[in-house]
Parts: sequence; C-alpha cells; structure tokens
Amino acid sequence: QVQLVESGGGLVQPGGSLRLSCAASGIIFSRYAMSWYRQAPGKERQWVATISRFGSTSYADARKGRFAISRDNAKNTVYLQMNSLKPEDTAVYYCYSQSDYWGQGTQVTVSS
Repeated sequence: QVQLVESGGGLVQPGGSLRLSCAASGIIFSRYAMSWYRQAPGKERQWVATISRFGSTSYADARKGRFAISRDNAKNTVYLQMNSLKPEDTAVYYCYSQSDYWGQGTQVTVSS
C-alpha cells in the first residue's frame, strides 16, 4: 500500500520559515520525481516545486528564491524548505509522487 505522509505544517508569522516533510512508503522512492503542490481556500491546487529522481529541481516562478525542495532517498523523504513566508502562502500543502499518488496534506498558515 502506497502512503505519502506530510508533516511540518503549522502557524508561522510573516517572514518566518517552515520545513515540510513527506515520508513515502510502498513505492521505490528513488525511481520517481516528487513534487509539492498547494491549495488555498476557494482556489485551485497549484504546483509549487518538483525534484527529479536525480535531484534536479524546478519551481513555480513566484516561489523561486524563497522555497527549496530536496530529497533524501535513504529516508524515502522529500522536503520543502519555505523561507520569508507571506500570508498568501497560506494553504494546504500536498506532496505528489510521479507514480501518481498524493499525500493527505498539511496546513500552513502564515499570520500575525
């Protein structure tokens, strides 16, 4: 059974940082690109970043420079480091495997 379990979300003040984690099981993690998406209330889910199986990364333009995706194949885990957070970053963040599985999401709220 494939599981992607996100963690690390929470409430943070504007300008703060969070690191999200997504632990995968039931897949050969190192074979797949992994991505992060997010969905704000009343909005469509949007792509945030992707890391290939080889470690190359790509980002949505608005997140470049503030967010960093990384992976640890030994731990079957993908991370999203988020810095200089803004209120508009508030959303549920989901990880996604190229094997077409989604995690359940973790809430990130940026507010003073």
